[in-house]
Amino acid sequence: MTTLTRRMALAGLALLLVLAGAGAAQAETTLEKIARTGTFVVGTRTGSPPFGFIDKQNNWGGFSVDLAKLVHANIEKKLGKPVKFELKESTPATRIPLLTSGAVDLIAGTMTITRARRDSLDFSAVFFVTGAQFLVKKGSPIRGVQSIAGKRIGAQQGSTNEKALREKYPQAQLVVFPDQPAAFTALVQGKIDAYTNDGVQLAGLKAKAPNPAEWDVVGEFFTYEPYGMAMRKGDSDFRNLVDFTLMDAIEGGEYQKLYDKWFGAQGEVPYPLSESARIFLQMQAIPH
Repeated sequence: MTTLTRRMALAGLALLLVLAGAGAAQAETTLEKIARTGTFVVGTRTGSPPFGFIDKQNNWGGFSVDLAKLVHANIEKKLGKPVKFELKESTPATRIPLLTSGAVDLIAGTMTITRARRDSLDFSAVFFVTGAQFLVKKGSPIRGVQSIAGKRIGAQQGSTNEKALREKYPQAQLVVFPDQPAAFTALVQGKIDAYTNDGVQLAGLKAKAPNPAEWDVVGEFFTYEPYGMAMRKGDSDFRNLVDFTLMDAIEGGEYQKLYDKWFGAQGEVPYPLSESARIFLQMQAIPH
């Protein structure tokens, strides 16, 4: 074998080893990654009360975070060892890149399940149902989608609400913001006439405003927003673990306890669970 041939053979072998290593890395499941790193990383919100937010005591928590903690407990049970629980901020613009890059293992915030998103992600069972409405200053002439023509309407970048306005209500003047706090600040300053988001999030924003009585949540739902936890595509073992955690919580009553904690009469954002939503959730709990 000549020196040149030997070098080519070694180079080819090195390339094969690199490709094999890349393939192995890509094949690592979420549970394998968590077992290797010893950390379960959850992407959630810091400004969407009561799903994910930082309270006055600077504690980061919320309804979605508590549901993710139930998943965390089952991960530890599955792996048979302690695992660190870590939160990382995610927004509508950053959550998909964070998930697909492996920076987070689960998105547990206020992410709507859509057919387009299912092309690149997997979703859990639905854990909350709402729809888009508008937050306006009390006395505003805006009462719903029928009165937004020519009005400056704020929406979050990358949200389903932004998409709905662009596609179905082009007569409105859409103004896009990177996150909810920025949009609300613009509304307070009069830079926009209304802010649209899912009704429950607007209720949370109103409840946490310095003077809640200054604001109204108006209009019928103009979108359907089923929230799910998002995961990397094609990881059925992890998806089943997340799904079964949610189903067990719904069947066993833990879901209702957490719902009452955050949305009950004494919760962060009073928002009663409708009977139709309760039945819908229960119907998702498939038999053992």
